Amino acid sequence: MTNAMQEVWARFENWLQAHAPQLLENLSLGASETALEKLAQTLDAALPDDFLAFYRIHNGQQSQSGGLINAEELLSVPRMLEEWTVWNDLLAGGDFEGASSTPARGIRADWWNPRWLPLTYDGAGNHCCLDLAPADGGTYGQVIRMWHDDAERTLLASSFTEWITDYVQALEAGQYVFSEDYDGILSVDDL
Repeated sequence: MTNAMQEVWARFENWLQAHAPQLLENLSLGASETALEKLAQTLDAALPDDFLAFYRIHNGQQSQSGGLINAEELLSVPRMLEEWTVWNDLLAGGDFEGASSTPARGIRADWWNPRWLPLTYDGAGNHCCLDLAPADGGTYGQVIRMWHDDAERTLLASSFTEWITDYVQALEAGQYVFSEDYDGILSVDDL
């Protein structure tokens, strides 16, 4: 798994070097084993091997820097915990009582689930999440889209590997560009 994630990161970094070299300096060093263990303990869930391998190479990006994933921040482990805590505090406070989502097959109908780990952040409360509590028909470690103000919950990929590999392939295929206006990588469809 480590070699596969090293290859994905190498391709991602090559694309950045060619198209948005200023974003390379925003990549964080790999996450420590202690940080990854704390994350798993906080979620009370095993983290998928592909996710761990990816984050051991680069711990996301420095916050407040240009968006690496379709104009969104690729969260570091500390930022994941910050965003996760916000959502869990709202859940514990009863903010989602009686609320449900309209999920795609394999995703729970929760508005928020404590075993959804935010991977990205768009600055408005929306995330791509690692789903560590899939519903029947789902896959442990699938990646879902979670909106703060919309009940729709979509399946983006059946695994972290599929999600990040599809994104890097889309970069290489010219489906994304660096946008000065958005200070990040943006889909050409959104320009």
